[in-house]
Amino acid sequence: MFNKSAIVVNSLVKSVATQEGQLSILNGIDLEVKQGESIAILGPSGSGKSTLLGLLAALDTPTSGDIALDGVSLKGLDEEGKAALRKEKVSFIFQSFMLVDTLTALENVMLPAELAGIKEAKEKAKKMLDRVGLSHRLNHLPNQLSGGEQQRVAIARAFISEPKVLFADEPTGNLDAANSDKITQMLFSMNNESHTTLVLVTHDLTLANLCERQLLMENGILSESTPHKVHTTDEVS
Repeated sequence: MFNKSAIVVNSLVKSVATQEGQLSILNGIDLEVKQGESIAILGPSGSGKSTLLGLLAALDTPTSGDIALDGVSLKGLDEEGKAALRKEKVSFIFQSFMLVDTLTALENVMLPAELAGIKEAKEKAKKMLDRVGLSHRLNHLPNQLSGGEQQRVAIARAFISEPKVLFADEPTGNLDAANSDKITQMLFSMNNESHTTLVLVTHDLTLANLCERQLLMENGILSESTPHKVHTTDEVS
């Protein structure tokens, strides 16, 4: 039973200026995610899914409304404060892996641990890479790794700092079916072990159905997709 909220969103609005005037991207989003809960956000391209994820992770600023992350309101934080909050509480997995090209797999995983002041970061990074089956790839650069291997490095990097909340933006989007299945199993296994709150954006209905809740984003409005699991015949692009 979940008691404490990991994320609370109230009346969240995001709009941007265009040549035609203000373009509304998010229209009054309300959301609560409990600690340890996993949710999937589905919806057509351009519906605002990734914009919402960026706001929740304190990577962007809303036009209005408020977000509380692990009990801390983002509204009163400057960029330095947001960066400190991200370092302490948040990890992110991207579709495009976002590894540092000039760093080895080991160094990429060590990086957030070193920034967070974690002792024995190197040894912990080695253990994380062993956990994702890459103990034989420690000294390889990203361009020497396959796409599946790069995403496994990214997963190890995401979990090394023991985040309160893990955000994943299309984590299997650049992978073939076999690697997608491996990454999915690894992500949920490690997430369950660490009891991390997981918020992911995906077009993959199999991945979405592994989450406890599925939310649908359409025209900047977020709603529970159904009271049951999403069906693979649902039209979600």
